[in-house]
Amino acid sequence: MPVIGTVSALRRYPVKSMLGEDLESASFSVSGLEGDRVAALIDRETGRVATAKHPRHWRGLLAFSARWNGGSPRITLPGGDSVAVAGPGTGPLLSRLLEREVRVATVRPAGASVGRPSPEDVIEHGDDADVPFQTLEIGAGTPGQTFVDFAPVHLVTSATLEHVGAELIRYRPNLVLDTPGGEPFAENGWTGRELTVGPVRLRILIPTPRCAVPTLAHGDLPRRAGAVRTLLESNRIEVDGVGTVPCLGAYAQVITAGTVTLGDPAELA
Repeated sequence: MPVIGTVSALRRYPVKSMLGEDLESASFSVSGLEGDRVAALIDRETGRVATAKHPRHWRGLLAFSARWNGGSPRITLPGGDSVAVAGPGTGPLLSRLLEREVRVATVRPAGASVGRPSPEDVIEHGDDADVPFQTLEIGAGTPGQTFVDFAPVHLVTSATLEHVGAELIRYRPNLVLDTPGGEPFAENGWTGRELTVGPVRLRILIPTPRCAVPTLAHGDLPRRAGAVRTLLESNRIEVDGVGTVPCLGAYAQVITAGTVTLGDPAELA
């Protein structure tokens, strides 16, 4: 199999829609990267999972960050203090800071869903606009109980990121492959193929449809509508079961588990 690149970044996001952490190595199982999206906030009013996909209510989540902390996840608050995900006062504290009643969940409820407006509407009307949204079930392509949107692993190539010209943090990948001289959006054509990364074998499922999240402020990074507008203009493609949507990267399932380390080669079959 040809080596198409090497691993240049590994990222984990212990709490859904909060900022994550960079890793030097990561263990992958059929459920995905260890410690990834293991917790989420549940909106007590609607019962839906809180996600910055619905910016009007939840863009503030991107001011928080989370780390796995050896299996005891902690959330870093915008002011720098941290709290345990499992702490008894964490839900009430986050409710006050987000100005919306939430509870912390570490097991994905059956039928867990999110609200998702179109990125076009968010770009046109603004982050706090009351725009129409779809209610979508999450985790459909993932075994286990994590809060991933669809599949266990989200990956992207450096060639695609360089072409788009936006920070990788905006797209929330688990795995970034350095592909010098590679074609931008090559991931579009990988559906159904196998990708071996170090000892881990992945099967590519679909290109990753993009919502409004990349356009939002992420920590100190300001709002950047071009992070998705560029995709709307140059990489709107047909995705099975989804429609014609802006895409960047690919979703994958884990066929062979193992530990991936920065610098590991990636081979595409």
